[in-house]
Amino acid sequence: MNRKLANEELDRMDLESYKKSSKTPIIVVLDNIRSLNNIGSVFRTADAMAVEGVYLCGISAQPPHREINKTALGATESVDWEYFEKTETAVDKLKEEGYTIVSIEQTLGSIMLHDFQVKLGDKLALVFGHEVYGVEQEIINRSDAVIEIPQKGTKHSLNISVSAGVVLWDLTSKFERLS
Repeated sequence: MNRKLANEELDRMDLESYKKSSKTPIIVVLDNIRSLNNIGSVFRTADAMAVEGVYLCGISAQPPHREINKTALGATESVDWEYFEKTETAVDKLKEEGYTIVSIEQTLGSIMLHDFQVKLGDKLALVFGHEVYGVEQEIINRSDAVIEIPQKGTKHSLNISVSAGVVLWDLTSKFERLS
């Protein structure tokens, strides 16, 4: 019989242990995200997938903020983050540090998520764009690759926090299979 686990049975790490634990070599870059709830949700997913950090860019709000905290549930404390006035600055910094820049967008020549492969030693910076306009073209131009989430419905659009969850789970799973 399946029984729902109580919170104390989940074997959660404390904040200090989490900060010291190994992380998935991924930085999430939020390119002008307007919804504070989306930002908080991405922080929570970043914590769940143990990624290296979140870069907030442009109009993306920064913690501490009540609306971010509503959905982040404390993940702004566990996940390292930085703010950049311009997304280009964040992307350039990450390129210099050896990250592969990957925009999550629908473009000519995009790679379907299930076809995108990672290798041992890869470091990825995943760029998620504005809720209406997506990733800025200038950032797509600076990207090493573009990943598209396959969709079969009529909308061909997912909420940014849902997209982040899908992509981070997929890529984290691929990294875990390498180890």
